[in-house]
Amino acid sequence: MSSILEAEIQAVVEPPMAPINTEVYTSTAPPRAPLTEEEWANMDKPKVLIVGAGIGVGILEEFKKIGKLNTRLDVFDEERKPLFQVDFTKRPKYCGAEEYIFARPDLYDLLLRQIPQENIHLGKKVLSFEQNDLGVMLRCNDNKTHHGDILVGADGAHSAVRQQLFKVLKAKKLLPASDEGDLPFDCVCLVGQTEVLDPEEFPDMKLSHSKFNSVLGADYDWVQATTIRNTICWVVIQRLTSETSKKNDAFRSSEWGPEAADIMCNEIRDFKIPGGKDSNLTMGDLIDKTPKHLICKVMLEEKVFSKWHGGRTVLLGDACHKLNPSGGAGALTAMHDGVALANWISTLHKPELADIEAIFAEYQAERLPVAKEAVATSKLFKNMGGKTMLSVLSRSLFRNMPQWLLKQILIKMVAARPQVTFLPLVEDTGSAKPRYQPSLEKTLAIHKMRAAKKQAAPSPTEPTVAV
Repeated sequence: MSSILEAEIQAVVEPPMAPINTEVYTSTAPPRAPLTEEEWANMDKPKVLIVGAGIGVGILEEFKKIGKLNTRLDVFDEERKPLFQVDFTKRPKYCGAEEYIFARPDLYDLLLRQIPQENIHLGKKVLSFEQNDLGVMLRCNDNKTHHGDILVGADGAHSAVRQQLFKVLKAKKLLPASDEGDLPFDCVCLVGQTEVLDPEEFPDMKLSHSKFNSVLGADYDWVQATTIRNTICWVVIQRLTSETSKKNDAFRSSEWGPEAADIMCNEIRDFKIPGGKDSNLTMGDLIDKTPKHLICKVMLEEKVFSKWHGGRTVLLGDACHKLNPSGGAGALTAMHDGVALANWISTLHKPELADIEAIFAEYQAERLPVAKEAVATSKLFKNMGGKTMLSVLSRSLFRNMPQWLLKQILIKMVAARPQVTFLPLVEDTGSAKPRYQPSLEKTLAIHKMRAAKKQAAPSPTEPTVAV
């Protein structure tokens, strides 16, 4: 599950000779074409600095071991009355892959194991960066600098890289007016993960699949999901109104700490949740079994920026599009950003500024429409809770949804199945056609064209015959 302890960790990943934004992608295989391993090792490639997070590939089997199969979402009202279900059992048929729920710390640990520790620098705070035709220099709070050819800002909704980039773009009158101003906060989230629970007290732990429950309330929604380690990941989302937004203004500008979480924990203790030995669980039962350091209160925003890059700097994930958590698409959208950007960076032979700006434009052209679509989907799910007419209609639609419409929704949900250019393609066994992926098709064409030119060029050892 993607809602557990949110840590403010910044990492600068400096992959030597890496064509993409994390060296995990390239440590196991060279690009498929047109270069040999020896040629790939000897060529000039851009050095990429990533502020934020990275993700690896080739870890499917390990990923399955830390996850619990998700086959259904059960939705309830505030009194634990079932409203409707969303069946995911046909998902593998449509996309060729199953869905798993996992605790976020387990995913972090898995990804970190794939990256050489000497390439990760923790505890860094970005102060500024400078860029020109020759490269980019990142300056951190420890008085150290990092130099590279490309800077990827993957450092979250309050991205220091984005703030610095936008400051420069604004001075040059290149920043759209829509990208100025503060982020609009529209909800407060309390997230946590329990300690290991007794299956006798929490019978859902005995199920082979994850028990994924969502409760829709008047002003709050709350979600729980069991994990393979016999814990429950949970989140409580408060939809902000003009009045409740004012109450959270002080928290918005203050340091996040346990005191803010404690206040909200007390406010939502009596919220009823399904499950338990006697079917009388409340959020208080989960809170009492959750270590304090695994509870965090955060304010979340919803915004898609219009400008994602400038010079040698590019944004990724929450740094350029922040989604409401109700849609559950934030992390996935960011991962797909990474795939698209990596594909384009893999085409760079030399770190020329003009080429870098061109691939960044291609990356944004592909991903910006997807981000806007994800925002629309998140709003649909966000509107299910509450007392408005739209909320009532949304819940009624899902309760009475015909199977053919549910099928279409599921197919659309799994249509984005991106692949990377520089590793062998994975066979897509889904019955639903995957969405067209420009970064894959276009970069494959570039690699094939280069391979053809290389093959057609005369060998330097062949004699030239004059006719």
